[in-house]
Amino acid sequence: MNKFDYKKFYDTVGRLNGWDFSRVKATAEGVKWQFYDEVTQRCKPSDLLLDIGTGGGESLLSIADAALLLVGVDLSSSMIQTASRHLEHSNKHNVRFYQMDAEQLEFPNGYFNVVSCRHSPFSAKEIAKVLVNGGVFLTQQVSENDKLNIKQAFGRGQSKDPDGTLKNRYIEELKEAGFSDVQSFEYDATEYFEADEDLLFLLKHTPIVPSFGEYDHDYEILHQFIDNNQTDKGIRTNSKRFMIIAHKSI
Repeated sequence: MNKFDYKKFYDTVGRLNGWDFSRVKATAEGVKWQFYDEVTQRCKPSDLLLDIGTGGGESLLSIADAALLLVGVDLSSSMIQTASRHLEHSNKHNVRFYQMDAEQLEFPNGYFNVVSCRHSPFSAKEIAKVLVNGGVFLTQQVSENDKLNIKQAFGRGQSKDPDGTLKNRYIEELKEAGFSDVQSFEYDATEYFEADEDLLFLLKHTPIVPSFGEYDHDYEILHQFIDNNQTDKGIRTNSKRFMIIAHKSI
């Protein structure tokens, strides 16, 4: 195949797949936690929970029974529209979704007992403002060495910082904002994508490889990467994550 054939093939696959995240098939070995399980373990039935960067709201709706009220915010209006549609079909009456900037949370001071944030930027000062004294904040983020073999294959990636840079920065910001007992955890799991289109979806809808598809040889590199990393379990890469759990000082 030549360059044009690769692009035509992957674009056709993308249209057939429908770009629906729920259709992406991947498995992982070595995952040490499920983030929203960790969140629910720290919720009481009387708590108010805020989820920052809630996306389409699926995760928040799945834990709706964990708290009295759950509020999801996202900067993207289209994500909030999607979340609102999911809410309409969920039969959950204690969940709300709002378009909002994480850098300017429009809630009363000390309103929430628990704040969560998965794979989205946050402001430690804003979280401290809306969290009750003694409240807990949990975040899971993508480490710099996530999808390392993909970044090496393309010669570019979303971050040039050394692994651990973002985690250390967030820890310091949380401490400066008045959080205590700040703990961090991490894992580096082996991840397998079932088919070409599953990996393609990831590259087209995340910044793992910046401007994927806009460089001349991206589709040939992708094809070669798949050939080099194809296993009986799927197309191999890694999923590196860190989690921080912090309590606001009383």
